[in-house]
Amino acid sequence: MAWCSHELLSSVRLPLAVALVALLAACAGALVEDAPERPKQSRADRRVIPMDVDPIMRGTIAAETIVTGFTPTVVRGYGLVFDLRGTGSRIAPTEVRAQVLKDLQRLRLGADGKAPDSSELDRLLGEENTAIVVVEGIIPPAAPKGTRFDLRVFAAPGTGATSLEGGRLILTDLRPGPLMLGSKQPKILARGMGDLVINPFADPVGVSTDTVNRLSGRVLNGGVVTDDMVLRLRLATPSHARAKLIASAINSSFPREPGQHDDTARGRSDEAVDVVIPPTYFSRTNDFVELVRHTPLNTASIEATALQVKRALIANPGAAAAASLRWQALGKKAIPTVQSLYEYAEEQPRFAGLQAGAYLNDPVVVPHLLTMANDNGSALRIDAIKLLANMQGNPRVNIGLRPLIDDTDIDVRLAAFDALLKRGDASIGEVDVNGKYLLNTIGSKKPMIYVTQSGQPRVVIFGDEAEVVRPMTLTEFDSRLVVRGDYDQPLLDVFWQAPDGGVLREQVRPELAEFARFLGHRASPEYPSPGLNMSYSEAIGTLHRLWKDGYFKGDFKVEQDRILAELLRTEEEDAEADRPEFDVPEDEKDLAAEAKERSGSGSGTDLDRASVGSPVDSQRPSRDTVPR
Repeated sequence: MAWCSHELLSSVRLPLAVALVALLAACAGALVEDAPERPKQSRADRRVIPMDVDPIMRGTIAAETIVTGFTPTVVRGYGLVFDLRGTGSRIAPTEVRAQVLKDLQRLRLGADGKAPDSSELDRLLGEENTAIVVVEGIIPPAAPKGTRFDLRVFAAPGTGATSLEGGRLILTDLRPGPLMLGSKQPKILARGMGDLVINPFADPVGVSTDTVNRLSGRVLNGGVVTDDMVLRLRLATPSHARAKLIASAINSSFPREPGQHDDTARGRSDEAVDVVIPPTYFSRTNDFVELVRHTPLNTASIEATALQVKRALIANPGAAAAASLRWQALGKKAIPTVQSLYEYAEEQPRFAGLQAGAYLNDPVVVPHLLTMANDNGSALRIDAIKLLANMQGNPRVNIGLRPLIDDTDIDVRLAAFDALLKRGDASIGEVDVNGKYLLNTIGSKKPMIYVTQSGQPRVVIFGDEAEVVRPMTLTEFDSRLVVRGDYDQPLLDVFWQAPDGGVLREQVRPELAEFARFLGHRASPEYPSPGLNMSYSEAIGTLHRLWKDGYFKGDFKVEQDRILAELLRTEEEDAEADRPEFDVPEDEKDLAAEAKERSGSGSGTDLDRASVGSPVDSQRPSRDTVPR
């Protein structure tokens, strides 16, 4: 300020106003330092992902973006099973017991929805009718909130439970990655609860042995996703204009549906576009993502684009899957082009056209797919049946599928049943057995029993005239069940000692469908007919024993365990995936944090690592994970 005072004195010979202006300018210049020049970010410094684009994919969203957040997520948690029959355990590791107690209090699982006190919970965990368990499941890729999935439940290590049969899982938190305790646990992604189903078979097809693992069970459709799983497109080359164009192309192809709160796509930055799953695709997230990837950025000349894709496919038949999805994404204007391939000589281009035609609901495709479904020499019979299952409002499909119920190939028969069931065909009967399982019947010249082990519990009886073979004597469950029948008796005599000690003596008709209903039915004032009130596990175990002992002349088929198959597939694909590496941009820090959360400490088994959402998910072909 001394310098400023000297300047004031030296300015007395100037007019006062001019002097003051000069003084203020000088003081300001003396007191304010020049701001350092901000370095300019060159475009070469921006994160660019190298893309190797197949010619058939040029002009699509997949040519400019990478899908992130699209992996199955393994979730786990400690839970409590109750309603056991003295086969639970009071014993549990101290840390695990403390975690379960804390979770039960937080979830307010006491009476009247109030948080139970510690003494009440101690009594609960001290009973032989409860057991601490490990719960795990797999959340489907990009699953929206409310998506249901199957759970695997098994006795926690260090406990003394002897059987989980007949138990029910209390509401349980499920988190990604390996099991952890205390404050280190990652974010809750799902919750689970429900009745346990014990697999009564020792192997997936249930044909060779009676050894049953009663310390492991399933809760079919027992898991529920609590928040939408994040799905994002990352641009290979950052650009606000391109991000806006990509979002616009997606919203044009997938406009907002009733009940959908946001646009399907929204530009997040010049590097990312956020995507939500439309309600129509809640159960088909993989189909939706593939269609988004194959969506064209320019919709001005769809017919010309469809022809270009056809030419590229003819030149490279190995690109059949990509070509089919490109036509599906182009929409109905691509139908004339795909129709020209319905009778093409080479199988790959022909099936690509048929697949696109079925998705676009072209009625001309039906006879071609039925021919393929009936061709014993074709390796695509089941694929053709699945395509027909999704076609809308065409009675020729149902008429053409019904004869396949009697096919010599059991897998074709089951695929035909699934297709007819999905289409609501009148040839299939259905009864809800006290909410435990659905009993379906369908006419067939070849009797068969089919039971599911995932999703909806279901028993299917093929053959209207299928009966229990007599004379017969069947004993099961350590002789708690005894069934007898003679040639000259119209009814079967049944003795059943229920798990609670009650004894029933009943008679039932020998028709297999009636017998299957009788096993699980519980008599009530509304439905007074007799029944044994068995669980789903007990009912399908009895039917299996009936078949194994020769009292049912037909096939017995069991759906493979979906959870174990999916866990194995996820582990294998994680090991095989070729994932490009790159830095995570600022606006994807939440996804990176989520991936780190899912991986836990980074240690663990291959299965643990399979649950990690990679920053870049390899584009993987869709496969059926539930072979029969």
